[in-house]
Amino acid sequence: MNAATTFGPRISGWARKVPTWPIYLIGLAPAIWLIWAGTTGGLGVDPVKAMEHRAGLWSLQLLLASLCVTPLMRFARINLIKFRKPLGLLAFGYLVLHFLIWLVLDMALRWDEIARDLVKRPYIVVGFAAFVILVPVAATSWQGAIRRMGQVAWQRLHRLVYLAVLLGAVHFVMQEKVWTVEAIAYLIGTTLLVGMRFLWVRRW
Repeated sequence: MNAATTFGPRISGWARKVPTWPIYLIGLAPAIWLIWAGTTGGLGVDPVKAMEHRAGLWSLQLLLASLCVTPLMRFARINLIKFRKPLGLLAFGYLVLHFLIWLVLDMALRWDEIARDLVKRPYIVVGFAAFVILVPVAATSWQGAIRRMGQVAWQRLHRLVYLAVLLGAVHFVMQEKVWTVEAIAYLIGTTLLVGMRFLWVRRW
């Protein structure tokens, strides 16, 4: 057996020995830094917008990382399935932070202005739709939810992640206002990852 065929199982064996709690600690570190930098003038002339943008982008990146777990297992025999839940919950946490920064710091809870912003900037509606979709997914991420809902119903609910991450990528592209290389890369990567999952689900 050559190195190519043993690499995946070796990584999987190493991953089985690593607990999940360090993933949460590492994942929360950027949020702590973001709040500290935003309150100490380390994010430029518009720290609120910088905090809002980075929290949203990190949420999208973590969602994409969680979607990479299955392709890695299928194509490279690297089993990181135990880390998919921490990545997903961290992604939702950063999405909540992104939403709260916009709602409290950016809009200052001015509901009339928020309503006008929703009409003027459709990408906010798209992003909020992704947030709403992920709420029940995050709320049922604990093990007991599978027993209460049943495996089939739980899996169907959690497939909403694919729609949410697509909306998140569209939200990112729309708010960029121009087609940047970064925006195109995120949109293509998201489409490929979600497209693969839908093909596998249909074949199954």
